[in-house]
Amino acid sequence: QVQLVESGGGLVQPGGSLRVSCAASGSIFSIHTMRWYRQAPGKQRELVAAITSLGSTNYADSVQGRFTISRDNAKNTEYLQMNSLKPEDTAVYYCSADIQSKPYGRLDHYWGQGTQVTVSS
Repeated sequence: QVQLVESGGGLVQPGGSLRVSCAASGSIFSIHTMRWYRQAPGKQRELVAAITSLGSTNYADSVQGRFTISRDNAKNTEYLQMNSLKPEDTAVYYCSADIQSKPYGRLDHYWGQGTQVTVSS
């Protein structure tokens, strides 16, 4: 069994910063691309950022220059550092990862449970 568990969401004022984390656990053989998505009320889920196993990153235009995705392969954890937050960043943030699990190396896409980020004064 493989699980993704997120932490670090909360309430922050506009212009503030927040970091969310996502830890993978279970029978993991290897983790490939890790991603962060978000879904605001009444809107579709959108890709925010992605990072490959070698550390290559890409970002949605709306967060470029403000958000930073990173990962710690030794801890099977990804992070999303969010700076200069705006009210329009308010959403439930979901992590996801492409993971090969033991014992056969089957590749599946996994999701975290989501964590609420609210940007408001």
